[in-house]
Amino acid sequence: MPCSHPMLSDRLPLALENGAVEMPAEGRIAVVAPSPGADISSLPKERVVVVSRYYPVYRAFADRGYSVAVAPDGHFAMAVICLPRSKAEARALVAEVLPLTNGPVVIDGQKTDGVASMLKELRKRGDVGEVLSKAHGKLFTVRGAECRDWVAKATKVAHPMDPARQFMTSPGLFSADGVDPGSAALAEALPDAMKGHVVDLGAGWGFLSDAILKRNGVTRLDLVEADHAALDAARQNISDPRAAFHWADALTFRADAAVDHVVTNPPFHTGRAAEPSLGQGFIRASASILKPRGHLWLVANRHLPYEKTLEAGFRSVRLLGQTAEYKLFTATQPRTPRKG
Repeated sequence: MPCSHPMLSDRLPLALENGAVEMPAEGRIAVVAPSPGADISSLPKERVVVVSRYYPVYRAFADRGYSVAVAPDGHFAMAVICLPRSKAEARALVAEVLPLTNGPVVIDGQKTDGVASMLKELRKRGDVGEVLSKAHGKLFTVRGAECRDWVAKATKVAHPMDPARQFMTSPGLFSADGVDPGSAALAEALPDAMKGHVVDLGAGWGFLSDAILKRNGVTRLDLVEADHAALDAARQNISDPRAAFHWADALTFRADAAVDHVVTNPPFHTGRAAEPSLGQGFIRASASILKPRGHLWLVANRHLPYEKTLEAGFRSVRLLGQTAEYKLFTATQPRTPRKG
């Protein structure tokens, strides 16, 4: 998930005002991986390109009239990188943006985003300017750093039940280094007789979709994922013609017809903070796209309070099983199903 960066709005204007950041007089300015509500009005809007692989962020800035892109393209006079939670993803962003930027690259992040360790590392690699510390975070510029060893490299993850089955992932993706145990448990719990139109809501790089497509009765599978990089990985991992890929916000996704099943292992973090409301939103979104007798299949961490949301959204809720870490649910007959 994208980082929160609640204080970029405070640090960036101050850095521009006091000269810690010298903005070039002309040329494009990349703002990379901001949160959807970040205030970047201290930069000239007509020169800014907001770069985000996350659909809600991309959509939020497009709706505010900014130029947007999924990945940095071309060259920039200046760039602002908002550090994501993942260290590997943060390094990959720096390695990608530095060679494309002729002027200063601004690094901004909270202490919890690892900004201090990024500062320490970049001081060894390039010319770091004045460091502005404010609101539990830091902002600084770097030029001329050599970071080619940080370029993102695709990795392979083996299926836990079939090691010969390999999946492609990349830095910063959810469960990039191995199959999530909750997803593995849900895959085992899915019925062999699953039929019809299925949606994998928050499909990631495609592990659950792979399990769904092993059911011959499935006629269509929609993979819905907000992370463009994860969806790209899913396209590599899933070649079944029944699969369709959607870069979209799971909370607002609408299939072109009501569906028979929704399968989901919803995210529950925004930055480093647990946000149960995110998973609760997935449950409500699932109910809204299912047929009147449709089924939801859900895995959740044991501590997450999803039962009341499930009972509010569905007439029948059943606990499929649980482990020390996870709960598996199926829910049927949504109270507000989609017709048609």
